[in-house]
Amino acid sequence: MDDAAGDAAYGVDQDTLSAMQMFLEDHYTAAIHRLMLATGDADDSDGGDSILVDLHVLIESNHELGQGVLEKPSVYLPGLSRALVLVQQKLAAPGLTVRARAVVRVGNAPNTPLVVRTRVPGSLEAGRLVSFSGTVIRSGAVKMMETHRTFECGTCRGRFRVLAEIEQFGYIPRPTRCMVAGGEEPCRSTAFAPTSPDQSACVDYQEIKVQEQAGRLAMGTIPRAIVVVLEGDIVDRAKSGDAVTVTGTALYRWRAPVAGERPDISLVLRASSIAVHSGDAVAAGAAGAAPGDELLDVFGAFWARHVRSPMHARDQIVSAVCPRVYGLQRVKLAVLLVLLGGVARADAGGLRVRGEAHMLLVGDPGTAKSQFLKFAARLAARAVLTTGVGSTSAGLTVTAVRDGAEWQLEAGALVLADRGVCCIDEFGSIREGDKATVLEAMEQQSISVAKAGIVCKLNARCSVLAAMNPRGRYDPAASLSVNTALSSPLLSRFDLIMVLLDTRNDRWDARVAEYLLEGADLAEGAHAWWSFERLQAYVAFVKARFEPRASGASERVLTRYYQIQRQRDPKSSARTTIRLLESLIRLAQAHARLMFRDTVVLCDAVTAVVLMESTMLTASLLGPVDTLHSQFADDPDKEYKETEALVLSRLGLEGLAE
Repeated sequence: MDDAAGDAAYGVDQDTLSAMQMFLEDHYTAAIHRLMLATGDADDSDGGDSILVDLHVLIESNHELGQGVLEKPSVYLPGLSRALVLVQQKLAAPGLTVRARAVVRVGNAPNTPLVVRTRVPGSLEAGRLVSFSGTVIRSGAVKMMETHRTFECGTCRGRFRVLAEIEQFGYIPRPTRCMVAGGEEPCRSTAFAPTSPDQSACVDYQEIKVQEQAGRLAMGTIPRAIVVVLEGDIVDRAKSGDAVTVTGTALYRWRAPVAGERPDISLVLRASSIAVHSGDAVAAGAAGAAPGDELLDVFGAFWARHVRSPMHARDQIVSAVCPRVYGLQRVKLAVLLVLLGGVARADAGGLRVRGEAHMLLVGDPGTAKSQFLKFAARLAARAVLTTGVGSTSAGLTVTAVRDGAEWQLEAGALVLADRGVCCIDEFGSIREGDKATVLEAMEQQSISVAKAGIVCKLNARCSVLAAMNPRGRYDPAASLSVNTALSSPLLSRFDLIMVLLDTRNDRWDARVAEYLLEGADLAEGAHAWWSFERLQAYVAFVKARFEPRASGASERVLTRYYQIQRQRDPKSSARTTIRLLESLIRLAQAHARLMFRDTVVLCDAVTAVVLMESTMLTASLLGPVDTLHSQFADDPDKEYKETEALVLSRLGLEGLAE
């Protein structure tokens, strides 16, 4: 087949093909050089290399080409790939290898409603280029697909190529007429024979299912999902639980009709490119945040105004957490620190120490436990809110689903919450055997799978924020394991365990009633500067920007407190393991992030100790604390100084006072 016929087979005319070549030469010559310099070993296994074209650059450089890619991607994308091969042939030189199987992929789609979608594309988008962001909930096996087949005409002995039809699951129809020279006269043959199989006619192929991000949907909306077809060097890039943005062509797909059966037609997305997002990228996108420099100026100015009263500034931020819940200052602070998290670290051997913090709320009914979980799920960039009632180990971790003759893995709550937070209400209602599946996810931050012949490990790097009622009436004289019916290994994995007991305090009940009946709306407006959107942007910003490191004073406080707990707490030995020290470090790092700095100072360490004392498990330093009745101080900075002096005195570190 000659070059002219080959170019015509791509569906673009010669002028358009020349314009594509010119665009690639003007903007992507360096990328093409790198492509041609790459070793060829990987090409045979991954379907060929590719270059990624920025759609913004394409539209600005040649509006007609950009419009064509958006409206007719099935024609223009193969044309760009053909132009890429022609440019390689033009640049060919010693040491540069022409990649005949290289393709052009497009990404960074313009942010318009016709292209960028947060909902699953519908029938109106069929045939157009769309960019869809969501979460991978199912990942299929990598297969091999024949992209085309070459036939030889029995009359003229000419050869021509028939492309596989993605719309019919890669089916290659047998030709009905000779396609040599475009099917023009004089050959009228109807006898054709396929030539020997060509290795270059096969490409890696994978199907994944991507679900809409629940955090971007209205309350009560059921997330929908769409099948995404991956081909070539982008297969196996995304795993279950990953947040991705897929740019590709929306296509109808159906199987060959069968007599007596209703045809089944579905909409799929044939990916041109796929981008897997880190947790920070997801956070920035979900918060709708402004550029980083602008946020730095806004939040930096806020802290500059409160340089003499940092704790007052902190309490302003904390009071924006669940503003309709009266008091509970320490619980609100703890929830915010769990969302911020510490800094994950790994040693030279690859051993990873998690930075994500876990928290358990144990309390009587009506103590706002569920309200905190719902607010945290809204505030976090990526969150899954579920309940322990009826939840199984498969629903929390991963499920093996049979798809035809194969098995696929479908992500559960903990995997879907990767790099986010998993909120589990009614945690105590999870069946005893299913609670064991949470242990690995909470500490190792992964899920090991051995189901249906599939052995693998999935990431579950998420914070767990759980809530439950005590078993019967809470007995302060008994251990937490007895009061909650949770095993010691599970309890030890929670960094904070807040116990909220309704002690029926008349003065407190009167204040809560007055607040709810008269002052709740006023309280929401009292700190209007810290709106929900701004708080969400702040959490995403400081989590992405700061990686606090400990100072000498903070290390001494945390180490000394850990040593005292090891000596004084025989009733809860499960909590006073090395995990207690790691929890203190994470909480101190999270507080440093909240305070807009990258160094863990004495203030952060003292706050971590105070919060740990609030768990009522380790209250041996400051005595029992009524967490439910904790309020915001009139003078937070003065109160902190008094607390700092008390903590350092009890630790025997009076010389560290600032």
